[in-house]
Amino acid sequence: MFDTLDAGLAWTAEHQVTGIRTEYPGGGAYDGAVSEGRFTPSKAHHGIPDHVAAFGPGSHHIHLTDGGRDQQTDAHGR
Repeated sequence: MFDTLDAGLAWTAEHQVTGIRTEYPGGGAYDGAVSEGRFTPSKAHHGIPDHVAAFGPGSHHIHLTDGGRDQQTDAHGR
């Protein structure tokens, strides 16, 4: 976990990581989505442990190849 995008990218460059770096809210994906209004619980199973555990962040992500941003797959271009 990194406090800033730059810190995370510096670490991935140092370790030549290939994969996807995803931004997660500090309080958890489900709670963050609810508090930010990106998800509104509307069914009985919303909020139960199995539902919360399977919840994805739906946040910004960056594709990395050998520690650098993969501009061809980084759809957000950030």
